[in-house]
Amino acid sequence: MNDILPDQTPSFQYLENRFQQVAKRYGYREIRFPVLEQTQLFKRSIGEVTDIVEKEMYSFDDRNGDNLSLRPEGTASCVRAADQHGLLFNQQQRLWYQGPMFRHERPQKGRYRQFQQFGIEAFGMAGPDIDAEVIQFSASLWRDLDLGEYLTLQINNIGGAEDRKLYAQALTAFLLSNVAALDDDARNRMHSNPMRVLDSKNSAVQAVLKDAPKLADYVSEASVEHYSELKRLLQLTGVAYVENPRLVRGLDYYNNCVFEWITDSLGAQGTVCGGGRYDGLVEQLGGKPTLAAGFALGAERLVLMLDSLGKVPESARRSVDIYLLVVGKQVVEQGLQLAQQIRDRFPDLGLISHCGGGKYNNQLKRAFNSGARLAVIIEGDGEEPVATVKIRHLDDSGESVSVEIADTGDKLAEILDI
Repeated sequence: MNDILPDQTPSFQYLENRFQQVAKRYGYREIRFPVLEQTQLFKRSIGEVTDIVEKEMYSFDDRNGDNLSLRPEGTASCVRAADQHGLLFNQQQRLWYQGPMFRHERPQKGRYRQFQQFGIEAFGMAGPDIDAEVIQFSASLWRDLDLGEYLTLQINNIGGAEDRKLYAQALTAFLLSNVAALDDDARNRMHSNPMRVLDSKNSAVQAVLKDAPKLADYVSEASVEHYSELKRLLQLTGVAYVENPRLVRGLDYYNNCVFEWITDSLGAQGTVCGGGRYDGLVEQLGGKPTLAAGFALGAERLVLMLDSLGKVPESARRSVDIYLLVVGKQVVEQGLQLAQQIRDRFPDLGLISHCGGGKYNNQLKRAFNSGARLAVIIEGDGEEPVATVKIRHLDDSGESVSVEIADTGDKLAEILDI
């Protein structure tokens, strides 16, 4: 496992905050589900002949003999939880989630065995308009993070289950006729899951695939119409895309439109977000037939992008904006009241109110160490309440100003340009 998880960093917290704001903007509500699930849930949803199930899941038998797995992705768990709690049948739902996922794969830059994932799932809507909205959601997030110019949207139409079955037969026949040019991984997959060969990173295999049958020639007319309308909606809403006929995604439950957002700003081209439609998954997992679409994004690569491109504002890196010094036992009560008044007026600011007493210099040192921009100093040693406070800049200037205690909020708003 990695030692420092991204959710401990200001960049992750900035991403988390922006994601939740976009989720609220689009009307999605949070759903939570456990880290541990029955292993069969992922075998039935992701597919038994996928890398995740074959090689990457952390699975074990518990003391009751049940085979459990740490969740390797969020969609299957979201479907299971939503269906179990009666959220899906004959309903429309827009749900979002976040949390740790686990895969036993080789750790590398931006990829860990425990990783943070954000995702959205939309249930009960048939048309390509919800596909477009799901993609718009992700595009809005990139705009909020100022990452839009560094990400490219790739889309493809993979058709329905019957379309892919016919295509898989044709692809298998093609691969068999070129078996000598394939690597071991492609030979192993061409019978069990031939479409996964299209994702091969082997340049020799990719050279062979240039003459392979095209999936687009096997998809149904209804799927083509759905996909064409989706492209029209994306164009109308200003979402640029590139069609990638090799894009199939690594999970078995997708149908019709699939998409990925990719970047080369981290060196080698990498996927930071992927999704699509999965209309058969709810029924496949035991629920009533339910239309669905969604996406998931990995936080680690986005955090790397935000940091390497300098896209996290200084204000977002600072967890504390104001440090309130309370100097003298007689002003403790006034200090607590003033701190609450500032918090109530500026709910988006972080304020630490010094507790436990101490000399002025020691408190000021703590104020500097907190990373706050300003210190508010309330100081008194008499019986009467103090009438003024001092506001000091915690920088090299040391500039300070005294104000009436009742005017503290107005002066802070002026200094902080709120």
